Amino acid sequence: MLAETLAAIRPADPRALADARAHQDRLTKPRGSLGALEEVSIRLAGAAGVSPPPMPEPAALAIFAADHGVHARGVSPWPQEVTVQMVANFLAGGAVANAFAAQAGASVTVVDVGVAADLPDAPGLIKRKVAYGTADLSAGPAMTVDQAVRGLEAGIQVAGDLVDSGARCLITGDMGIANTTASAALVSAFTGRDPAEVTGRGTGIDDETYELKVGIVRQAMRSHALADVASSPSEALRALAAVGGFEHAAIAGFILAGAAARVPVILDGVISGAAALVAAALDPAVTDHCVAGHRSAEPGHGAALDHLGLRPIMDLELRLGEGTGGLLAHPTVCAAVRVLHEVATFDSAGVTEKSV
Repeated sequence: MLAETLAAIRPADPRALADARAHQDRLTKPRGSLGALEEVSIRLAGAAGVSPPPMPEPAALAIFAADHGVHARGVSPWPQEVTVQMVANFLAGGAVANAFAAQAGASVTVVDVGVAADLPDAPGLIKRKVAYGTADLSAGPAMTVDQAVRGLEAGIQVAGDLVDSGARCLITGDMGIANTTASAALVSAFTGRDPAEVTGRGTGIDDETYELKVGIVRQAMRSHALADVASSPSEALRALAAVGGFEHAAIAGFILAGAAARVPVILDGVISGAAALVAAALDPAVTDHCVAGHRSAEPGHGAALDHLGLRPIMDLELRLGEGTGGLLAHPTVCAAVRVLHEVATFDSAGVTEKSV
Protein backbone atom coordinates (compact mmCIF):
# COMPACT_ATOMS: atom_id res chain seq x y z
CA MET A 1 0.00 0.00 0.00
CA LEU A 2 2.82 2.42 0.86
CA ALA A 3 4.69 1.67 -2.37
CA GLU A 4 1.55 2.12 -4.48
CA THR A 5 0.78 5.44 -2.80
CA LEU A 6 4.31 6.77 -3.34
CA ALA A 7 4.18 5.72 -6.99
CA ALA A 8 0.98 7.74 -7.51
CA ILE A 9 2.34 11.05 -6.19
CA ARG A 10 3.15 13.69 -8.79
CA PRO A 11 4.70 17.13 -8.30
CA ALA A 12 2.78 20.32 -8.98
CA ASP A 13 1.74 20.66 -12.61
CA PRO A 14 3.75 23.52 -14.17
CA ARG A 15 1.07 24.41 -16.74
CA ALA A 16 -1.63 24.67 -14.06
CA LEU A 17 0.69 26.82 -11.95
CA ALA A 18 1.33 29.15 -14.87
CA ASP A 19 -2.35 29.33 -15.82
CA ALA A 20 -3.38 30.16 -12.25
CA ARG A 21 -0.71 32.83 -11.90
CA ALA A 22 -1.69 34.42 -15.23
CA HIS A 23 -5.37 34.34 -14.25
CA GLN A 24 -4.62 36.02 -10.91
CA ASP A 25 -2.89 38.81 -12.84
CA ARG A 26 -6.01 39.41 -15.00
CA LEU A 27 -8.46 39.73 -12.09
CA THR A 28 -10.01 43.07 -11.12
CA LYS A 29 -7.49 43.97 -8.47
CA PRO A 30 -3.91 45.20 -8.42
CA ARG A 31 -1.46 42.40 -9.06
CA GLY A 32 -0.32 40.82 -5.80
CA SER A 33 -2.86 42.73 -3.73
CA LEU A 34 -4.18 39.56 -2.10
CA GLY A 35 -0.69 38.72 -0.89
CA ALA A 36 -0.21 35.17 0.33
CA LEU A 37 -3.76 34.21 -0.67
CA GLU A 38 -2.76 34.40 -4.31
CA GLU A 39 0.05 31.92 -3.69
CA VAL A 40 -2.35 29.58 -1.87
CA SER A 41 -4.71 29.47 -4.85
CA ILE A 42 -1.83 28.98 -7.28
CA ARG A 43 -0.39 26.20 -5.10
CA LEU A 44 -3.72 24.36 -5.08
CA ALA A 45 -4.01 24.71 -8.85
CA GLY A 46 -0.60 23.13 -9.30
CA ALA A 47 -1.49 20.35 -6.88
CA ALA A 48 -4.79 19.61 -8.63
CA GLY A 49 -3.26 19.90 -12.10
CA VAL A 50 -5.95 22.32 -13.28
CA SER A 51 -6.75 26.02 -12.98
CA PRO A 52 -8.91 27.02 -11.27
CA PRO A 53 -8.54 24.13 -8.84
CA PRO A 54 -11.58 22.39 -7.38
CA MET A 55 -13.04 24.07 -4.30
CA PRO A 56 -11.39 22.40 -1.27
CA GLU A 57 -14.66 21.44 0.36
CA PRO A 58 -16.10 19.53 2.03
CA ALA A 59 -13.21 19.12 4.44
CA ALA A 60 -12.49 16.12 6.63
CA LEU A 61 -10.48 16.27 9.83
CA ALA A 62 -8.80 13.08 11.02
CA ILE A 63 -7.52 13.08 14.61
CA PHE A 64 -4.94 10.32 15.02
CA ALA A 65 -4.57 9.24 18.65
CA ALA A 66 -1.70 7.35 20.27
CA ASP A 67 0.32 7.10 23.45
CA HIS A 68 4.07 7.38 24.03
CA GLY A 69 6.42 5.33 26.17
CA VAL A 70 8.61 8.37 26.82
CA HIS A 71 5.79 9.70 29.00
CA ALA A 72 7.22 7.54 31.80
CA ARG A 73 10.26 9.83 31.89
CA GLY A 74 8.15 12.69 33.25
CA VAL A 75 8.16 14.94 30.19
CA SER A 76 4.51 15.96 30.64
CA PRO A 77 2.52 16.99 33.72
CA TRP A 78 -0.60 15.39 32.24
CA PRO A 79 -1.35 11.73 33.06
CA GLN A 80 -1.35 9.31 30.15
CA GLU A 81 -5.03 8.44 30.59
CA VAL A 82 -5.89 11.91 29.27
CA THR A 83 -5.35 10.50 25.76
CA VAL A 84 -8.24 8.07 26.26
CA GLN A 85 -10.36 10.72 27.94
CA MET A 86 -9.83 13.22 25.13
CA VAL A 87 -10.73 10.60 22.53
CA ALA A 88 -14.05 10.23 24.34
CA ASN A 89 -14.39 14.01 24.39
CA PHE A 90 -13.83 14.23 20.62
CA LEU A 91 -16.41 11.52 20.02
CA ALA A 92 -18.91 13.31 22.27
CA GLY A 93 -18.36 16.57 20.41
CA GLY A 94 -16.96 18.47 23.39
CA ALA A 95 -13.44 19.46 22.29
CA VAL A 96 -12.19 22.68 20.72
CA ALA A 97 -11.60 20.76 17.50
CA ASN A 98 -15.29 19.85 17.39
CA ALA A 99 -16.34 23.49 17.79
CA PHE A 100 -13.95 24.65 15.09
CA ALA A 101 -15.00 21.79 12.80
CA ALA A 102 -18.64 22.80 13.16
CA GLN A 103 -17.70 26.36 12.23
CA ALA A 104 -15.80 25.15 9.16
CA GLY A 105 -18.38 22.54 8.17
CA ALA A 106 -15.77 19.79 8.43
CA SER A 107 -16.37 16.20 9.45
CA VAL A 108 -14.44 14.76 12.40
CA THR A 109 -13.01 11.25 12.43
CA VAL A 110 -10.98 9.91 15.35
CA VAL A 111 -8.48 7.15 14.62
CA ASP A 112 -6.93 4.93 17.29
CA VAL A 113 -3.49 4.03 15.96
CA GLY A 114 -1.76 3.45 19.27
CA VAL A 115 -3.78 4.35 22.35
CA ALA A 116 -2.61 2.41 25.41
CA ALA A 117 -6.10 1.06 26.13
CA ASP A 118 -8.93 -0.74 24.41
CA LEU A 119 -11.53 1.76 23.25
CA PRO A 120 -15.22 0.89 23.00
CA ASP A 121 -16.85 1.08 19.60
CA ALA A 122 -18.39 4.46 18.88
CA PRO A 123 -19.67 6.43 15.89
CA GLY A 124 -16.83 8.42 14.39
CA LEU A 125 -14.09 6.14 15.79
CA ILE A 126 -11.88 4.08 13.50
CA LYS A 127 -9.65 1.42 15.07
CA ARG A 128 -6.30 0.96 13.36
CA LYS A 129 -4.23 0.19 16.45
CA VAL A 130 -0.65 -0.78 15.70
CA ALA A 131 0.29 -1.30 19.36
CA TYR A 132 -0.63 -0.08 22.83
CA GLY A 133 1.61 2.96 22.65
CA THR A 134 5.24 3.22 21.62
CA ALA A 135 8.25 2.15 23.64
CA ASP A 136 10.40 4.74 25.43
CA LEU A 137 12.37 6.46 22.66
CA SER A 138 15.14 7.34 25.12
CA ALA A 139 15.75 3.69 26.00
CA GLY A 140 15.55 2.18 22.52
CA PRO A 141 13.55 2.46 19.29
CA ALA A 142 10.01 3.72 19.83
CA MET A 143 8.73 1.13 17.36
CA THR A 144 9.94 -1.36 14.79
CA VAL A 145 10.24 -0.40 11.14
CA ASP A 146 7.41 -2.82 10.40
CA GLN A 147 5.21 -1.00 12.92
CA ALA A 148 6.17 2.33 11.34
CA VAL A 149 5.02 1.06 7.95
CA ARG A 150 1.79 -0.23 9.47
CA GLY A 151 1.20 3.20 10.97
CA LEU A 152 1.85 4.87 7.62
CA GLU A 153 -0.56 2.51 5.90
CA ALA A 154 -3.23 3.14 8.54
CA GLY A 155 -3.11 6.83 7.62
CA ILE A 156 -3.14 6.02 3.92
CA GLN A 157 -6.25 3.89 4.34
CA VAL A 158 -8.09 6.52 6.38
CA ALA A 159 -7.32 9.24 3.85
CA GLY A 160 -8.40 7.03 0.97
CA ASP A 161 -11.70 6.22 2.66
CA LEU A 162 -12.41 9.90 3.38
CA VAL A 163 -11.65 10.90 -0.20
CA ASP A 164 -13.81 8.06 -1.50
CA SER A 165 -16.60 9.37 0.74
CA GLY A 166 -16.41 12.80 -0.90
CA ALA A 167 -13.82 14.78 1.06
CA ARG A 168 -12.04 17.34 -1.14
CA CYS A 169 -9.72 18.66 1.56
CA LEU A 170 -7.97 16.74 4.33
CA ILE A 171 -6.99 18.31 7.66
CA THR A 172 -4.48 16.69 10.00
CA GLY A 173 -5.19 16.30 13.70
CA ASP A 174 -3.56 14.53 16.63
CA MET A 175 -3.98 13.49 20.24
CA GLY A 176 -1.32 11.90 22.41
CA ILE A 177 0.11 12.93 25.76
CA ALA A 178 3.91 13.44 25.43
CA ASN A 179 3.80 13.63 21.64
CA THR A 180 5.63 16.97 21.51
CA THR A 181 8.73 15.18 22.84
CA ALA A 182 8.65 12.74 19.94
CA SER A 183 7.91 15.62 17.59
CA ALA A 184 10.98 17.55 18.78
CA ALA A 185 13.14 14.49 18.17
CA LEU A 186 11.79 14.05 14.65
CA VAL A 187 12.20 17.73 13.80
CA SER A 188 15.77 17.71 15.11
CA ALA A 189 16.54 14.57 13.11
CA PHE A 190 15.19 15.86 9.79
CA THR A 191 16.23 19.51 10.03
CA GLY A 192 19.59 19.09 11.74
CA ARG A 193 18.62 21.66 14.38
CA ASP A 194 19.88 21.29 17.93
CA PRO A 195 17.28 19.76 20.29
CA ALA A 196 17.26 22.92 22.41
CA GLU A 197 16.15 24.92 19.35
CA VAL A 198 13.17 22.73 18.51
CA THR A 199 11.92 21.48 21.87
CA GLY A 200 9.04 23.45 23.34
CA ARG A 201 6.91 23.41 26.44
CA GLY A 202 4.04 21.41 24.95
CA THR A 203 0.94 21.57 27.11
CA GLY A 204 2.77 23.75 29.62
CA ILE A 205 5.76 22.58 31.66
CA ASP A 206 7.99 24.29 34.20
CA ASP A 207 11.68 25.05 33.66
CA GLU A 208 12.89 21.89 35.38
CA THR A 209 10.69 19.64 33.25
CA TYR A 210 11.68 21.56 30.13
CA GLU A 211 15.38 20.92 30.80
CA LEU A 212 14.59 17.24 31.37
CA LYS A 213 12.69 17.15 28.08
CA VAL A 214 15.53 18.72 26.11
CA GLY A 215 17.99 16.31 27.69
CA ILE A 216 15.84 13.30 26.77
CA VAL A 217 15.55 14.46 23.15
CA ARG A 218 19.31 15.02 23.04
CA GLN A 219 19.92 11.57 24.53
CA ALA A 220 17.63 9.96 21.93
CA MET A 221 19.34 11.78 19.07
CA ARG A 222 22.72 10.56 20.25
CA SER A 223 21.76 6.97 21.01
CA HIS A 224 19.95 6.51 17.69
CA ALA A 225 22.61 8.37 15.67
CA LEU A 226 20.05 10.80 14.26
CA ALA A 227 22.18 13.94 14.22
CA ASP A 228 22.34 14.04 10.42
CA VAL A 229 19.53 12.00 8.90
CA ALA A 230 19.69 11.83 5.12
CA SER A 231 16.46 12.53 3.27
CA SER A 232 16.00 9.04 1.87
CA PRO A 233 13.10 6.64 2.31
CA SER A 234 15.15 4.12 4.30
CA GLU A 235 16.56 6.79 6.63
CA ALA A 236 13.12 8.37 7.00
CA LEU A 237 11.65 5.06 8.13
CA ARG A 238 14.57 4.46 10.48
CA ALA A 239 14.15 7.87 12.12
CA LEU A 240 10.37 7.47 12.37
CA ALA A 241 10.75 4.08 14.02
CA ALA A 242 13.47 5.32 16.37
CA VAL A 243 11.76 8.37 17.86
CA GLY A 244 8.33 8.87 16.28
CA GLY A 245 4.85 8.11 17.47
CA PHE A 246 2.15 6.05 15.83
CA GLU A 247 0.20 9.24 15.18
CA HIS A 248 3.23 10.70 13.39
CA ALA A 249 3.38 7.63 11.17
CA ALA A 250 -0.34 7.75 10.44
CA ILE A 251 -0.37 11.48 9.71
CA ALA A 252 2.58 11.03 7.34
CA GLY A 253 0.62 8.34 5.50
CA PHE A 254 -2.48 10.54 5.52
CA ILE A 255 -0.48 13.32 3.85
CA LEU A 256 1.00 10.95 1.28
CA ALA A 257 -2.44 9.60 0.37
CA GLY A 258 -3.86 13.10 -0.01
CA ALA A 259 -1.04 13.98 -2.37
CA ALA A 260 -1.54 10.79 -4.35
CA ALA A 261 -5.24 11.63 -4.77
CA ARG A 262 -4.44 15.29 -5.62
CA VAL A 263 -6.56 16.38 -2.66
CA PRO A 264 -5.01 19.25 -0.68
CA VAL A 265 -3.88 18.61 2.87
CA ILE A 266 -3.99 21.42 5.46
CA LEU A 267 -1.38 20.81 8.11
CA ASP A 268 -1.96 21.65 11.76
CA GLY A 269 0.83 22.25 14.29
CA VAL A 270 4.11 20.74 15.39
CA ILE A 271 2.98 17.10 15.40
CA SER A 272 1.70 17.48 11.83
CA GLY A 273 4.85 19.38 10.88
CA ALA A 274 7.03 16.57 12.20
CA ALA A 275 4.95 14.02 10.30
CA ALA A 276 5.19 16.11 7.14
CA LEU A 277 8.99 15.96 7.40
CA VAL A 278 8.72 12.18 7.33
CA ALA A 279 6.35 12.27 4.34
CA ALA A 280 8.59 14.71 2.44
CA ALA A 281 11.62 12.49 3.03
CA LEU A 282 9.66 9.59 1.55
CA ASP A 283 8.70 11.74 -1.48
CA PRO A 284 9.67 15.44 -1.73
CA ALA A 285 6.80 16.14 -4.15
CA VAL A 286 4.33 15.71 -1.30
CA THR A 287 4.94 19.28 -0.12
CA ASP A 288 3.37 20.62 -3.33
CA HIS A 289 0.06 19.28 -2.03
CA CYS A 290 0.28 20.72 1.48
CA VAL A 291 -0.84 24.02 2.96
CA ALA A 292 0.50 25.12 6.34
CA GLY A 293 -2.59 26.16 8.26
CA HIS A 294 -0.70 28.09 10.93
CA ARG A 295 2.57 28.49 12.79
CA SER A 296 2.43 26.95 16.25
CA ALA A 297 3.94 28.51 19.35
CA GLU A 298 6.11 25.38 19.55
CA PRO A 299 9.60 26.28 18.23
CA GLY A 300 9.96 22.99 16.38
CA HIS A 301 7.01 23.84 14.18
CA GLY A 302 8.67 26.90 12.69
CA ALA A 303 11.80 24.86 12.03
CA ALA A 304 9.76 22.16 10.29
CA LEU A 305 7.90 24.66 8.09
CA ASP A 306 11.12 26.41 7.15
CA HIS A 307 12.67 23.08 6.16
CA LEU A 308 9.59 22.15 4.13
CA GLY A 309 9.45 25.58 2.47
CA LEU A 310 5.86 26.15 3.60
CA ARG A 311 4.49 29.56 4.56
CA PRO A 312 1.87 29.43 7.33
CA ILE A 313 -1.46 31.14 6.73
CA MET A 314 -1.89 32.25 10.33
CA ASP A 315 0.16 32.85 13.45
CA LEU A 316 -2.15 32.97 16.46
CA GLU A 317 0.28 31.44 18.99
CA LEU A 318 -1.77 28.25 19.07
CA ARG A 319 -0.34 25.14 20.73
CA LEU A 320 -3.38 22.94 21.24
CA GLY A 321 -3.11 20.47 18.38
CA GLU A 322 -6.20 18.39 17.57
CA GLY A 323 -6.31 19.98 14.09
CA THR A 324 -7.52 23.31 15.47
CA GLY A 325 -5.14 25.49 13.45
CA GLY A 326 -5.89 23.62 10.25
CA LEU A 327 -9.62 24.00 10.82
CA LEU A 328 -9.29 27.74 11.36
CA ALA A 329 -7.29 28.04 8.13
CA HIS A 330 -9.75 26.09 6.00
CA PRO A 331 -12.21 28.94 5.28
CA THR A 332 -9.29 31.13 4.24
CA VAL A 333 -8.03 28.44 1.87
CA CYS A 334 -11.52 28.17 0.39
CA ALA A 335 -11.69 31.95 -0.01
CA ALA A 336 -8.37 31.97 -1.85
CA VAL A 337 -9.63 29.38 -4.35
CA ARG A 338 -13.03 31.07 -4.72
CA VAL A 339 -11.26 34.16 -6.04
CA LEU A 340 -10.07 32.19 -9.06
CA HIS A 341 -13.58 30.86 -9.65
CA GLU A 342 -15.69 33.96 -9.17
CA VAL A 343 -13.78 37.24 -9.48
CA ALA A 344 -14.13 38.93 -12.86
CA THR A 345 -11.22 39.76 -15.12
CA PHE A 346 -10.56 43.29 -16.33
CA ASP A 347 -11.79 42.27 -19.80
CA SER A 348 -15.01 40.54 -18.65
CA ALA A 349 -15.95 43.35 -16.25
CA GLY A 350 -15.04 46.17 -18.62
CA VAL A 351 -12.68 47.69 -16.07
CA THR A 352 -9.78 49.73 -17.34
CA GLU A 353 -6.37 48.50 -16.24
CA LYS A 354 -3.71 50.87 -14.92
CA SER A 355 -1.36 52.41 -17.45
CA VAL A 356 2.05 50.76 -17.73
